[in-house]
Amino acid sequence: MREEEIVSEIVEHEVTDPWEGALFEPVAGSAAGVVVLAGSSGRVERRRARLLAQQGLVALAIRWFGGPDGPAGICEIPLETFVAAVDLLRSRGVERVGVLGLSKGAEAALLTAVREPRVDVVVAVSPTALVWCNVGPGLDGRRHPYRSSWTWRGRPLPFMPLDDSWRPAEEDGGPVSVRGWYDLSERTFAGHLEAAAIPVERARADVLLVAGGDDAMWSSLRYAEQLAARRRAAGAPVRLVTHAEAGHRPRFPGEDPAESSGTFRHGGTPQADALLGELAWEPVLDALHPPRGDRSVAGQQSR
Repeated sequence: MREEEIVSEIVEHEVTDPWEGALFEPVAGSAAGVVVLAGSSGRVERRRARLLAQQGLVALAIRWFGGPDGPAGICEIPLETFVAAVDLLRSRGVERVGVLGLSKGAEAALLTAVREPRVDVVVAVSPTALVWCNVGPGLDGRRHPYRSSWTWRGRPLPFMPLDDSWRPAEEDGGPVSVRGWYDLSERTFAGHLEAAAIPVERARADVLLVAGGDDAMWSSLRYAEQLAARRRAAGAPVRLVTHAEAGHRPRFPGEDPAESSGTFRHGGTPQADALLGELAWEPVLDALHPPRGDRSVAGQQSR
């Protein structure tokens, strides 16, 4: 059980290079920090980062695609983008670095941890267990042919394409669930599954997975279970927090309900999404903070 009080004094810095972002620092300082990644919205998750900073963490939220100076889509995004965020936190005196991502941001967080040993903990919210193809156009403005969402050291990662024969079940012109699109694509391109699997067992980082059973965007609970199984088979630590009725966008305490979409169904209900966020909040904070025996930085309260 956590015992520390919320930190009242936070300093906010605007970040402009090498990406747009916002850095929130407790005035008293902290040995623990976290990079906060949105999913395919492309937003800077300021509210989520501020909440984490209020819990004694140096929190950096970045816009890793989109915006006036970023790539328009999630297409061949260098994982070095997120390594640079780790570098920034380290430059602020952070000793324990976490990466917390939602959806495509969770995909990025997991892949970064696999390749960057200075990532100490990953919190993957509504994750995938696979590397997927691009969402939106690449730097050339083209959406097709499909390409990997990610590169590392200039080389695209093996990925799962999407089967464009898929058609949504909804016929009323309203928001659609695309979970079936991903499920169909796994069957159609089953030969890609092994190469596209995220080798999460290779990550030195601690891994916390958060997933709802009613996710309508992709099968994040099934993916989370697959990721957890890979970790356990390798003898690596992992924790999974779930709620059967939550959807794609769990909400942590202090966050407003997610905005409704005219394009996509995300699943869940505001109540279930909030409950999953509440269930996950303490494990998230416990994972991101240094272990009990490593609380040496001034201002870090005991737990």
